[in-house]
Amino acid sequence: MTAWLIGLTFAGLIGVSMGLLGGGGSVLAVPVFVYVLGVPPKPAIAMTLIVIAAVSLIAALYHWRAGNLNFKTALKFGAAMVPGSYLGAKAAALPFITGEVQMALLAVVMLVAASFMIYRSLRGLPAEENLFGFYPKPLCRRCGLWMMTEGLGVGLLTGLVGVGGGFAIVPALVLLGNTPMREAIGTSLLVIAISAAAAFTGYLGQVSLDIYLMSVFTIIAGGGALAGALLTRVLHPMQLQRGFAYFLALVAVFILWKL
Repeated sequence: MTAWLIGLTFAGLIGVSMGLLGGGGSVLAVPVFVYVLGVPPKPAIAMTLIVIAAVSLIAALYHWRAGNLNFKTALKFGAAMVPGSYLGAKAAALPFITGEVQMALLAVVMLVAASFMIYRSLRGLPAEENLFGFYPKPLCRRCGLWMMTEGLGVGLLTGLVGVGGGFAIVPALVLLGNTPMREAIGTSLLVIAISAAAAFTGYLGQVSLDIYLMSVFTIIAGGGALAGALLTRVLHPMQLQRGFAYFLALVAVFILWKL
């Protein structure tokens, strides 16, 4: 019972971070399922994907009503992520891709994402376009190739380790799509929902799912996402990134320690 309460509390916090930051919090869902709720890694990743898809869609609907969602950009980026997400999920069935390998890769992704967020927050630059640290400058802003390439790469990670990829999608939308920050957050949520749903289809038939746990987790995280979306009216997401990034790094170190 205690593990359930802790796990579902984290579900709410994950939802808040997704609604507020346009992603990021989804990367914590797999560790919560595995280390708090006792779900094996592969089913945990599959369950996380449906949670990510549902919660991202709920938050995206709020941002759409607030005028912070660009459907054309979301569909373009989402279409690039779909094949990568599906292939990543199918790759998880390969014999050498064990649950331990997936968790180790997840920890590395978390450390990289945390490092980028810490770097951006420490720079303290006021212009949104300069808040993305080491993000590479696009070779071609208008041809769409750069965005499609990133979409495929992030999609592979989504399918393989159950991350939404908001930490990469938001800067891509700002820098490549000339999208304002608040609109990038709302748009990234729809992109994440599309990608996670595609990845989940790749896991069907591979793992058994705890439907009840997944449903309860999704409902609570969905409520948190609405709360996070509301908080964007009073809080600037960049103000919270440093603290979230340090917590993300600690969780990543914990995962590596447990392997």
